[in-house]
Amino acid sequence: MSFDQFKLAAPILRAVTQCGYTEPTPVQEKSIPEILAGRDLLASAQTGTGKTAAFMLPALDRLSTLKKGPKGAPRVLVMTPTRELAAQVTEATRNYGRFLRLRSTAILGGTAYGPQFRDLGRPIDLVVGTPGRLIDHLERGSLNLSRLEVLILDEADRMLDMGFKEDVEKVVAAAPAERQTLLFTATMDRTMENLANRLLNDPVRVDIAGRKMTLDQISQCLHVADSYHHKKRLLQHFAESEEVSQAIIFSATKRDADSLAQELIDQGHRAAALHGDMTQGARNRTVRGLRQGRVRLLVATDVAARGIDIPGISHVINFDLPMAAEDYVHRIGRTGRAGASGIAISFASNGVDVQRLERIEKLIGERLPQEEIPGLEPSRPLRRGRPAGKRDGRPGNKRHGGFNRGKGKPGGSQRRREPIVEYRSRKARPAKSAH
Repeated sequence: MSFDQFKLAAPILRAVTQCGYTEPTPVQEKSIPEILAGRDLLASAQTGTGKTAAFMLPALDRLSTLKKGPKGAPRVLVMTPTRELAAQVTEATRNYGRFLRLRSTAILGGTAYGPQFRDLGRPIDLVVGTPGRLIDHLERGSLNLSRLEVLILDEADRMLDMGFKEDVEKVVAAAPAERQTLLFTATMDRTMENLANRLLNDPVRVDIAGRKMTLDQISQCLHVADSYHHKKRLLQHFAESEEVSQAIIFSATKRDADSLAQELIDQGHRAAALHGDMTQGARNRTVRGLRQGRVRLLVATDVAARGIDIPGISHVINFDLPMAAEDYVHRIGRTGRAGASGIAISFASNGVDVQRLERIEKLIGERLPQEEIPGLEPSRPLRRGRPAGKRDGRPGNKRHGGFNRGKGKPGGSQRRREPIVEYRSRKARPAKSAH
């Protein structure tokens, strides 16, 4: 099947061709015709399956028929849980809509109000935004949803996980009842079912086995570590490997992300940290450096688990296992993009890691194969099935992963630090899939 069969507007097909896309992914093939027909849609699909193009191409097709409207009143609104994902959707809008005469803007927290007021102070066709800032503009009267035709909730499950349920409901309440609503989620549980029942009108269901698709093309393995120091020695080994072209290294806390990135830089690697304490401008520069190949090793908290779509990521390294098993799938989905293969490496020590590992293995339906590096073998095996809570030797931690630090919350009170970024020139790899 080709994109021509969707009968999209000619300027959109021209842009798709220039992007180098030829065949739609399964989620695009199933979703685009239904969206073009005006149906509400409930799509369950992991990141990396092409879902951004699945909703953006038909949304832009609608906008290709120009309609005049009042200032600050978009026809299409895309809500995303994070600024990184919003940036990805905004970039897709520019790429696919490059030959259309439309006005769009990004309304994000952590960025200046001035440009947002300027963009919303004139007629606008499409808005991409994060929940908090969208609500802010609604309450100020600078955003008007009275003429909204399409409401898109991207990664709606993540929005609920992050506590944006009330914000989502406020946006929905401000939109016309006769709108078209598209809801995309990576997980489908009772909470998501209830939300879909309230927001969608006789929706079409699209269920793509994203988790299976993602894991099938990713080689996963487990390395047992005796201590925090042992984990750092393992990380140094992989950082020095020529097989690692680009990697995202996941850390449990912002402080560890900074310190690990600094250690990698001190060892001579092109490394950077990415976490929520950084300004939006610093986060954008870091992601741009990763995308352009100037950053080879990105040490990130889960702020980067979703919304970063960079085909050049060859490895994901879980320096710390995530608390939620579902986040493991989102993390490793940063590699193996667009049909390419990828490698996911996880470190685990005795303690809370055992419980987290077992939850992950239950979710994915298999045990992670354990591997060892000569000279870096663990001195003792994982004690599976035993109570957790033993120290792992990490400085300043009472528990593995940085808990009970500060006020007892993950990544508790910490002094803000400037992002650590070291760039050296390197050509980025071109993306060739519609994501």
